[in-house]
Amino acid sequence: MKFPKIYSLEQIAAIIGCDYVGDASFPVHGMNEIHVVEPGDIVFVDHPKYYDKALNSAATIVLINKNVECPEGKALLVSDDPFRDFNKLTKHFMPFRHTNTSIAPSALIGEGTVIQPNCFIGNNVKIGDNCVIHSNVSIYDNTVIGNNVIIHAGTVLGADAFYYKKRPEGFDQLLSGGRVVIGNDVGIGALCTIDKGVTGDTTIGDGSKIDNQVHVGHDTVIGKKCLIAAQTGIAGCVVIEDEVTLWGQVGTTSGITIGAKAVVLAQSGISKSLEGGKVYFGYPADESREKLKQLAHIKRIPEILEKLK
Repeated sequence: MKFPKIYSLEQIAAIIGCDYVGDASFPVHGMNEIHVVEPGDIVFVDHPKYYDKALNSAATIVLINKNVECPEGKALLVSDDPFRDFNKLTKHFMPFRHTNTSIAPSALIGEGTVIQPNCFIGNNVKIGDNCVIHSNVSIYDNTVIGNNVIIHAGTVLGADAFYYKKRPEGFDQLLSGGRVVIGNDVGIGALCTIDKGVTGDTTIGDGSKIDNQVHVGHDTVIGKKCLIAAQTGIAGCVVIEDEVTLWGQVGTTSGITIGAKAVVLAQSGISKSLEGGKVYFGYPADESREKLKQLAHIKRIPEILEKLK
């Protein structure tokens, strides 16, 4: 998330009420999760296990719960609760904005686009030309949709990320200030849910087609001309490269990459990154020929045990 203007370190510290280490005028351009940070961004860290990763990341401002040695060229925001204060910044720069209408006045809708009854189009949404948005679709604030996109009934674009911190009193949600960005010529089936990024974008590339009842987690990037079949669940921060096919009921863990032109057969579970250009099956997903051989050997176990008696 980039701020509307460049703020100083002192100004950001005043917003969240914390101490800082570094020049008061140190420039702050935005805030992001660690996997997408750039110079000028704030990243937060609240566990010693991840201090080095945050301090050595591309981020130049680290929101941290301990006054540690600050790397050269960087600044610290020292907070007793970085998770809470990261949420404060999200609320400040990307607050929830209520609208009394089904289509917000700030929404931009392209020429030739058809919006069926009972849809909700949020603040600052941009929809391109010649799209069809079927009934009961909800498009949350700041979503961007390209040209020639079809979205079927009941789909939700831009719900919050499933991202929580466990506290003694219960679970505390990390607020989502990112977007959903849909390319051109994309098809999205009925009853799909595509969560917005925490601070960045959840992206679906040009020409990709998504079946009914598919879930896409926060900050996931789906490439061009992918096919994703029904009841697939894609976790947050996944990268799916171009022309990947995921058949029905595939599930993934978070933070992995599926290489270009990979094919994952139905009901497979993906627990690690997969190389492109291959066919995968099973749980954990493995090359399909190898996995089918393993299953054939498992079927022979009773026969082998009988021979050993």
